[in-house]
Amino acid sequence: MARVCFDYGHGGEDPGATYNGRKESNDVLSIGRAVAAEVRRHGVTVDETRISDVAVSLNNRSAFENRNTYDYFISFHRNAFQLEKAKGAETFTYIKGGTKSKGLAQRIQTSLVALGFVDRGVKEANFHVLRETKAPAVLVEIGFIDNTGDNKLFDAKRDEIIKALAKAILAQVGIDYVEPSEPNQSDRKQTLYRVMAGSYAVRENAEKQVQKLKAAGFDATIMIYN
Repeated sequence: MARVCFDYGHGGEDPGATYNGRKESNDVLSIGRAVAAEVRRHGVTVDETRISDVAVSLNNRSAFENRNTYDYFISFHRNAFQLEKAKGAETFTYIKGGTKSKGLAQRIQTSLVALGFVDRGVKEANFHVLRETKAPAVLVEIGFIDNTGDNKLFDAKRDEIIKALAKAILAQVGIDYVEPSEPNQSDRKQTLYRVMAGSYAVRENAEKQVQKLKAAGFDATIMIYN
């Protein structure tokens, strides 16, 4: 079964890009972990360089990945430029990236553009986490955190982004996305309402009432309360 490594940018005392109290480190941790849950639901092993708001150095991120063998390494980020001046999604591979990393990058980029992000394209970069990791690696920038429109899109379509990214990753490793199953009717709790037709201190009177109800076509029985 496939095994991938997820990397959530920044963390701890390094919030990454910020805007109006919003932190890149929090956004990518939240959405990345949700994508991880979806991918795991399909049987894929997902290891994560961090699972809480803690700082992890670039060297420790690549060292974490290098300790195991992964099919892919995916680093989650949000972009920033000048306030309200840039928008859109872009996905990076290493400057010497192979066909696998480029294939995954294109799937991820296409999935985000389909949700409304401006297409900034698949690009190459000499980022540490792309250069120093063994597995085919990509780094995705899920919109600009200093752009109000991108933030609204990020929030309003959060569930769709999670699903789209999961589908892109699963497709790259040859697994079809399966929608979460609805609980069976038999699994759902059923509420029943009891109708009482009287309470009697004398059992004989209770039995007479039961007979009357049964004769009228009602399912009746005696229940004893102390």
